[in-house]
Amino acid sequence: MIKKTAAALAAVCLMAGLCGCAGGSGGSGMKSIDLKESNFKELGRTYYSDGKIYCALSGTGVEFRFTGKSCSVTVEGDGNSSDAAQADNHARIAIYVNGERTIDDMVDNATEVYDVFKSDADDDVTVRVIKLSESPMSTVAISDISVDGSGVGPTEDSERLIEFVGDSITCGYGIDDEDRNHHFSTKTEDVTKTYAFKTAEALGADWSMVSFSGYGVISGYSDGTKKVSEQTVPQYYEKLGYSWSPNGSFVPANIDWGFGRLPDAVVINLGTNDDSYCKGDPAKSAEYRDEYVNLLKTVREHNPDAQIFCTLGIMGAQSLYPYIEEAVAAYSAETGDTKVTCMQFDGQLESDGIAADWHPTEATHAKAAEKLEEKIRETMGW
Repeated sequence: MIKKTAAALAAVCLMAGLCGCAGGSGGSGMKSIDLKESNFKELGRTYYSDGKIYCALSGTGVEFRFTGKSCSVTVEGDGNSSDAAQADNHARIAIYVNGERTIDDMVDNATEVYDVFKSDADDDVTVRVIKLSESPMSTVAISDISVDGSGVGPTEDSERLIEFVGDSITCGYGIDDEDRNHHFSTKTEDVTKTYAFKTAEALGADWSMVSFSGYGVISGYSDGTKKVSEQTVPQYYEKLGYSWSPNGSFVPANIDWGFGRLPDAVVINLGTNDDSYCKGDPAKSAEYRDEYVNLLKTVREHNPDAQIFCTLGIMGAQSLYPYIEEAVAAYSAETGDTKVTCMQFDGQLESDGIAADWHPTEATHAKAAEKLEEKIRETMGW
């Protein structure tokens, strides 16, 4: 178990280009909260098992409130966490106190303990723990939350919930590294700076992300000569997620998602990686269109009342967008379902900067969020 001193965590955060504060020991009146669903608001596809709260996908975590003097959170890393050679694949988490991010850290030990809040007098405190990085490379387990206080319970759900189904753009790939010549690292992923998170916040909605960098509908990122069929989002849509790094018995791809709280809207932003395979080829693009129809059927099966938005274009792929429109038209004609609409994002601009591996900067994400927010408000009367 590692308890980081303030100086140590500050040094880690400085090297990673992050901000944060440190873990330490709790007060004498600290008592563990029972880690069960009724005590917390779930953020995204969170999983409770073996007395722990597992977080895999981007944006997953918990939020709760209490009245008291102090709070600590214990987080367990996965199989990558203690491996220095996997530094670019460690999980990145953030912890907020009363809406302010006070901890921003890479989980680079098997167990990390964070002092989240400490005061000499009782205070009303809201704590949010959120995973900033994506699931294939990193998962975490919250194994203890202790408070010196009372009145512990979940914050209220928003009246609205939006699910985002996407790829590296939705994950926030490289968003904290505005150098197009740099490459992937979980250290520079931050889902809270993406178009998806910004849209949800602007609409006063809760969020859930189902996204994986490099993944598509029929193919992951490709050189155009070979389909990367193992990197597709639809195969994991009904699961808790996917990760190649073990976290004890927790294997997200083996766990069915329960679809308990259903979203009011589902935003699909997939095709950027497919485009690297299709490259304007009519036959490949038609395959993408047909599989997109199947994806819509799967999404609708589990979300019978949601408005579905089909989007593309932040990183290009303009030649594939018409096939999304064809897919939606074909799906609606076959099923009679008219609660599906299309929207093409504006492509990123040099003037807004280019992030790692040519990914969008936060400025580009902000513009995309404005356009998507307007479309959702217009369509749903929000």
